[in-house]
Amino acid sequence: MPSTSGAAETLDGEFLTIRAKLIEVAACLDRIDRAGGSVTEDPRAKQIRQSLDVLSSPGPDRVEQIQIVFSLPYDQNWLSRRAARE
Repeated sequence: MPSTSGAAETLDGEFLTIRAKLIEVAACLDRIDRAGGSVTEDPRAKQIRQSLDVLSSPGPDRVEQIQIVFSLPYDQNWLSRRAARE
């Protein structure tokens, strides 16, 4: 059975930082909710919700998954589009 002491030590070292960042995210979301109106259809709000879903699921590759959520899809013609703008 693998040892969890490394994970426990990492949690000990990161807990307060993680807690502070989660509280900060919650505060930002509360400000958005209190501002009135709706952003449920805003693509950025959807990305935030997707990222929170990723965070709440187990796995070692959450950072990669969240980077993908916020990334543009690959465009194989990006270079020709760039050249056309210049």
